[in-house]
Amino acid sequence: MDLKGRNFLTLKDFTPDEIGYFLDLAAKLKADKKKGITGNSLKGKNIALIFEKPSTRTRCSFTIGCIDEGGHPEYLGKDDIQLGHKESVEDTARVLGRMFDGIEFRGFLHENVEKLAKYSGVPVWNGLTDDYHPTQILADFLTLKEQFGELKGLRFVFAGDGRNNMGNSLMIGCAKMGVHFTCFAPKSLWPKEELIEQCKEYAKESGAELNFTEDVKEAAAGADCIYTDVWVSMGEEEKSAERMDLLRPYQVNQEMLDMTGKDQTVVMHCLPAVKGNEITEDVFEKYAEVIFDEAENRMHTIKAVMVATLGE
Repeated sequence: MDLKGRNFLTLKDFTPDEIGYFLDLAAKLKADKKKGITGNSLKGKNIALIFEKPSTRTRCSFTIGCIDEGGHPEYLGKDDIQLGHKESVEDTARVLGRMFDGIEFRGFLHENVEKLAKYSGVPVWNGLTDDYHPTQILADFLTLKEQFGELKGLRFVFAGDGRNNMGNSLMIGCAKMGVHFTCFAPKSLWPKEELIEQCKEYAKESGAELNFTEDVKEAAAGADCIYTDVWVSMGEEEKSAERMDLLRPYQVNQEMLDMTGKDQTVVMHCLPAVKGNEITEDVFEKYAEVIFDEAENRMHTIKAVMVATLGE
């Protein structure tokens, strides 16, 4: 499959077959790395890593993935360049596009990563914006495939802030790949109606079911995976107390797991976790192996995205 030159901004831009290709390539690259085999598909390539928001997994994954394939990563923090401050995003994009072969962006406004993609002339990869977090979804899906063998038909529950970048992106990915998706969140924190309608169209093609509920028993019943994320996203710290009160009934805990009716249910978290808030410490530790497989898989799936869209 030829994805050379494509941007990776949101999974809305990719077909189920293309998403499956990223996952298959990531699995191969992971197996190779476990054998000590790395590649040179990015040899001679220079990659700009723009970070408005700090990160552990995203930064390390792009850096290691790039080096493993022979490329050179250059970290550009918020104090290193003038992105959107003394220089427009459009002009920064045109400068970086003449110097680098690919650009990763992790920041706030999704329109900024779209501008980088429009004006740079090189592949641009979304490491996270306020609206979408597509590289995380690839890591999540690779982990689910490792746990269950396939994605289609799984019952997936996202518990917490359903309208954040993770709630949005998991809904898109599940709808595309035939995974039955339940958003377990207060109605005020469900995804935007426009995005829900768009995902319903994807679901018609894939056979996925989309459900939205405030009832824990309804959400948990039959779940193969229960997934959660922090209750307060970066940049929303002033809403912390309000979110704690609102989301306390949506905590992932043993009581919720007991409602699934399944022994093989797994719990996942994109990290970092605030144990005692969105997930209890005992449940986190019970599923720590899966959660840290998921964290490791950020590296393998991000490497696959770079290799597929830029590699030789």
